Amino acid sequence: MCLLKDFVVVFTDPNTLFRSNSLASKAMEQFMKAVGMLYLHEVLKPIINRIFDERKYIELDPCKIDLNRTRRISFKSGVSEAEVRDYSVEMLQSYLTSIIESIVNSVDQCPSVMRVAFKQLHKRVEEQFTEPENEDVKYLAISGFFFLRFFAPAILTPKLFQLRDQHADTRTSRTLLLLAKALQSVGNLGLQLGHGKEQWMAPLHPIILHSVASVKDFLDKLIDIDHDIVSSVPQRAVFMPSVTVKEGYLHKHKAEGPQLLSRFAFKKRYFWLTSETLSYAKTSDWQVRSSIPIQRVCAVERVDENAFQQQNVMQVITQDNDGKLNTMYIQCKNVNELNQWLSAVRKASIYNERMLPSFHPGVHRSGKWTCCLQAGRAVTGCSRTHSAVTLGDWSDPLDPDVETQMIYKQLLQGRDKLRKKYLEIEDADQTSTNKEKRINPDIHPDGAECNTQPIKPSTSVAARLLVVIEDLEQAHATFQLREKEDATRVILNP
Repeated sequence: MCLLKDFVVVFTDPNTLFRSNSLASKAMEQFMKAVGMLYLHEVLKPIINRIFDERKYIELDPCKIDLNRTRRISFKSGVSEAEVRDYSVEMLQSYLTSIIESIVNSVDQCPSVMRVAFKQLHKRVEEQFTEPENEDVKYLAISGFFFLRFFAPAILTPKLFQLRDQHADTRTSRTLLLLAKALQSVGNLGLQLGHGKEQWMAPLHPIILHSVASVKDFLDKLIDIDHDIVSSVPQRAVFMPSVTVKEGYLHKHKAEGPQLLSRFAFKKRYFWLTSETLSYAKTSDWQVRSSIPIQRVCAVERVDENAFQQQNVMQVITQDNDGKLNTMYIQCKNVNELNQWLSAVRKASIYNERMLPSFHPGVHRSGKWTCCLQAGRAVTGCSRTHSAVTLGDWSDPLDPDVETQMIYKQLLQGRDKLRKKYLEIEDADQTSTNKEKRINPDIHPDGAECNTQPIKPSTSVAARLLVVIEDLEQAHATFQLREKEDATRVILNP
């Protein structure tokens, strides 16, 4: 985030600040998704559920009003377009007011790391645009991300943000679209009202303009935070406790004691995963469930195929209050399902305190581990554990690991362009320095005495970012090599 705020210096026009899909804006967008999804759920889910449940017919565009769809509005026959419009304005004002109030009252709910990032961005924009006429730019820089790239897209398509299980129907989708448009105007602090083609949105302009003061006050409070507080605040769960992250039929076997593990010992069970529990029952409508607290999970790993002579088996290792380790083996129907469950359980347990550094990819059979041939059941594992999903395993829009990978890809894609621009700036600076030396002969040959040419901020930012990209690429290559070596070792030492 420190690098992101430095991108502000390359902008000279406040009207274009972070408006394009630049590397900086994409990185910030993915960052908000990675750290702020729980916060988004807390703020928006009640009002989104209300909109879906009420399923009102709402329309402001006179070209799209369909009087045949207005039966729910009134029992009267022959409802006019004006009545439809008035009713729609009333409902949209009610929804929009609830959304704005929920957002501006959510300062304490917003993740501290996001607030610190906005504070850094606010400070740099304020330093870059000091003119009185640019007073609102420091607010627009934050609201452009916060409203236009975070809350508005979630309102427009709730399913992509796991606010709903299904996409909205046509009627509800139109309501969400109108609300997303209005919230975008709120994020623009009402500066563009009346200048667009959609003048039929004018009835919502008063409530948008009235909210500007409260939005600015909210943004001031949002960035009123100490940088040091980030390290002192505990990490929050990736998922809402009430959300069923994943569910479906799997086959399970729980290793208990030294008995022989049979390949036929797996029982078909229906599993549910939330941020609090991994539970299962005989069927999806079975009244009695067995549950494993997620906080007890200390490893989630694949199992060697030769362990049960079965493919797509994973293990969930838990630790009870006495420190005893227990293992549940779960078989999935295919590799895609295996990757999805591995990723989902790892995300739910990513902040657990007692995660194991190593594990056994095999099973304990006939008095020894099939993977390393060690005899003791409690001996230290022979392979390192994985704390996150393997890159590329699962495309999940709410997966922090995938969001991080997307940021990495954006950096790689922009590297050549950034290097070219950086080198052009560096060459131009060198040419300018040489020209100055020819004009002023008093300059010392090494430039130490009289070279007062300042280093351009854009040059230093580009140089720093190129170094970061190089470090990330090396780390990624090391990670891939380690994964390949682990896979080779398993094949050579079955």
